[in-house]
Amino acid sequence: MASWQTVWITGGGSGIGLEVARQLAKSGTNVVISGRNPDKLQQACDEVKSGGITGSIQSLPCDVTNLDSVKAAWLVLLETQGIPDLVLLNAGDHQPVSLDNFDPAIFEHLMKVNFHGVVNCLASVIPAFCQRGHGHIGVVASVAGYQGLPTASAYGATKAALINAAEALYPELKLKGVDLSLINPGFVRTPLTDRNTFEMPFLIDPEPAAERIILGLQKKQFEIAFPTRFVILLKLLKALPYWLYFKLTRQLIPKS
Repeated sequence: MASWQTVWITGGGSGIGLEVARQLAKSGTNVVISGRNPDKLQQACDEVKSGGITGSIQSLPCDVTNLDSVKAAWLVLLETQGIPDLVLLNAGDHQPVSLDNFDPAIFEHLMKVNFHGVVNCLASVIPAFCQRGHGHIGVVASVAGYQGLPTASAYGATKAALINAAEALYPELKLKGVDLSLINPGFVRTPLTDRNTFEMPFLIDPEPAAERIILGLQKKQFEIAFPTRFVILLKLLKALPYWLYFKLTRQLIPKS
């Protein structure tokens, strides 16, 4: 399936990250998954192995919000596996915010995990990839980063920051021989989206989401966004004048 020998996935203990790891390990890739909980990571590895794989899967505990933890994990990865061919920065968290629970601590937490967690990893990955002259980085953002939507003022802002950063980094990395892909999923059935109490349009399962991500990475697409109908809808909304945009998005505000 894939041409990578070694892949490092943050946030690989569940959801999209775990499903990508599963599919890559089945195809013969050496996969290393990271997350904060060592027991959860090992359980994920055992689960993948029980399904039958031709590659391998190993755990590497790491807290992406802690720069020292990231640096330590990266050194272990280099010592045990060498520089990976692909790094998928997938760790993230979500919490809806309305006027009723508007709390700066939520914004700080989500920015620390979703944005600074990626930046912390890039600080180790980029120098190694640039010095080698090749490598592939996948950054998982979200279609929620396209524009502001009700209850997503914190989560969407972190993903918008990732989109902006990826767009800025892509040309410089390309000149160094390093590929960067921006992954913008819609609603995918994961432990994070299970928290949502509203109806999620175009909800898809992790399996087709992982397949779409892997295919897009193989093609070295810059943006890998899905499901297509939802992406088109949101991009059309973004093109509307604000008076009409707000008239439509006002209908998404949860009824109190």
